Amino acid sequence: MSKVENLDNILDRFGPHLHDEPYGGWQADRVIDKVVSTHCPYCAVQCGMNLLVEKDHVVGFEPRYDFPVNEGRLCPKGVTAYLQAHHPDRLEYPLIKRNGMFERASWGEALDLVAAKFIELREKHGRDSLALYSGSSLTTEKTYVMGKFARVGLGTRYVDYNGRLCMVSAAAGNNKAFGVDRAANPWSDIPLAEVLLIGGANVAETFPILNKYMWQQRDNGGVWIIIDPRETATARQGDLHLQLRPGTDVALMNGILHVVIKESLIDQQFIDERTNDWTAARDLVLEKYTPEYCAEITGVPAEKIIQAARIYGRAKTGYVLHARGIEHHSNGVDNVLSYINLVLATGKIGAAGKGYATFTGQGNGQGGREHGQKADQLPGQRSIMNPEHRKHICKIWGISEDELPQAGVSVVEMFQKMREGEIRGLMSVCNNVMVSLPDTNKVRESLEGLDFYVCIDFFMSESARYADVVLPGTAWSEDEGVTTSGEGRVLKINKASNPPGEAKPDWWIVQQLAKRLGREKFFPYTSTREMFEELREASRGGTADYGGISWERIEQENGVFWPCPTEDHPGTPRLFEEKFYHPDGRAKFHAIEYKGAEEKPDKEFPLILTSGRVVFQYLSGNQTRRIKFLVDQCPEPYVEIHPATAREMNIRDGERVKVISRRGDGVFPALIVKTIRPDTIFIPYHWGEQLAVNQLTNPVLDPTSKIPEFKACSARIEKIHSRELPILGQGRQGVSQSEVQK
Repeated sequence: MSKVENLDNILDRFGPHLHDEPYGGWQADRVIDKVVSTHCPYCAVQCGMNLLVEKDHVVGFEPRYDFPVNEGRLCPKGVTAYLQAHHPDRLEYPLIKRNGMFERASWGEALDLVAAKFIELREKHGRDSLALYSGSSLTTEKTYVMGKFARVGLGTRYVDYNGRLCMVSAAAGNNKAFGVDRAANPWSDIPLAEVLLIGGANVAETFPILNKYMWQQRDNGGVWIIIDPRETATARQGDLHLQLRPGTDVALMNGILHVVIKESLIDQQFIDERTNDWTAARDLVLEKYTPEYCAEITGVPAEKIIQAARIYGRAKTGYVLHARGIEHHSNGVDNVLSYINLVLATGKIGAAGKGYATFTGQGNGQGGREHGQKADQLPGQRSIMNPEHRKHICKIWGISEDELPQAGVSVVEMFQKMREGEIRGLMSVCNNVMVSLPDTNKVRESLEGLDFYVCIDFFMSESARYADVVLPGTAWSEDEGVTTSGEGRVLKINKASNPPGEAKPDWWIVQQLAKRLGREKFFPYTSTREMFEELREASRGGTADYGGISWERIEQENGVFWPCPTEDHPGTPRLFEEKFYHPDGRAKFHAIEYKGAEEKPDKEFPLILTSGRVVFQYLSGNQTRRIKFLVDQCPEPYVEIHPATAREMNIRDGERVKVISRRGDGVFPALIVKTIRPDTIFIPYHWGEQLAVNQLTNPVLDPTSKIPEFKACSARIEKIHSRELPILGQGRQGVSQSEVQK
């Protein structure tokens, strides 16, 4: 691979530049040519918004009052989302790296080079020497085409998507317990519940629009139980906060279930009529997981465990919600199943106010994993290992069954295979592994060792600078298609303007590569509508059945909930009212033993490091770290430290300290707060290079979901001298303080 271009040089040429003003600056007398109805590109709340367009430029926005989820509300990211479209950092033409420097190239030259390199690697090392790593910020049509291109265009088994770092533990747990991967209830069921039990989700800060449903529930007399190692804004608003040690959710939930059983708060009729495998789960928690035993593991007092069990167990209705706080673990699937056990044992599912759902961080996190870009999945949530499922998709795609590759591996395992030399060429689309994957020093080694790497994105990212070819794709406002929100509602994204310069839609780029690879007949599309129509047929009869969903219906009905098998079907906002999705129609309990995090604190690394998000940044920060308003609110990561821990080390608030794990170290300003446990520290994850918390995090995987353990690893803090401080701007992955002040 060519030498990596100096990052400061790249940023001087391709950003980041702070941008807080629309094209040309706002003028009160400006004439808007059109108003385009669409949805926010960020999290899976997918708030409705209108984009204001003048002369093919998006110059402003309006929140939509007609969309029932946000009803005219937007968070800070949503308010500034439109600034992406014409940001000065947009990639506007193809780049080829020559002699270690990116140079402008024509589309023909760049695409010819990519195709030639892929053919060369395939002939030398086999089809599985190539890999495709895609994203869930794409529309569902694009994610469908990416999975198809990997398997039919490149012929490789190695394809995965960045939802692997987000929702897969919830997906695996849902499939094991319910037989389907989707929220059981719409958000509108939240106010109908007497009690909300929320695990590992700081809704008030990171999903603030959904707070309206929670406060409606509170206005109805409802109660909140919050489970989180930090006393977040959500926890401070709640009625009962269980401040557990990171990674101990199984013990906590088993302890709550123990009390629910002992005090006869279960729904035995529901258990008998609608579930399987209850006895094993019941016997395990009764025999071992007393509140006192669980208190020792979790650090939550036994009386609080009992109190939580009584509040949830005695309520007639209840809604359990969780997010990455319980999922980003080497036992993430076990955590999810332990929460679901409580839901099933009390029968609080399948009816109004009786619910279960997961908060989703990526806008199309749900749709992005349903239709074929996940390593083991085919369109419609079909399994690539199932012969009947393979037969159906091969018929739709027009290939023989032996042409369809078998399952690949997760993205973390793919990057291991790069270091081992099995994967030699990579195509990445709309992701940023140098920020988002754990143990970024190893990730860098993987990228530097590739024979060839092509990146499709609309901004230059920390990862793209390692590429041999960078191809400019489109922002969300420059194409049309569908996404699926966290509640399972399929929504329509509409095109507001054309991409800048020579940038092209991601699907067009893939189509042109397929043509050069001799596979053009499998990608005959002239529009994203044609892709959606094929996707409908591919999903038909599957678990995630979009067969009855049309673009027109979505627009007319403000979204349609899948499954929706026929055009006269109303859609399915609430699952499990009559049956679950296992063949016998029953849900499954799982007897879950507590294992905990892979790394436990010890003398060398006495603290537990956990990570998470902040409201002003999004995922790897490649989009939001360019918006001045958002940067002003949160310009850099920090490390939250409890005052008692800070006193022991004589650390002052704002002082920069070194945080060290078994994989690396980083320097962060200390934020001394009483809202975190003394044995725990917290760093937000939206930055790269020297500011990346993922220099430190543990890449160990959950054995089922293959999600990394972002939320718990052992660490220590060291005071540092001024001469050890990094120079601001050195290896600039985001914006320095001096840049913020410009």
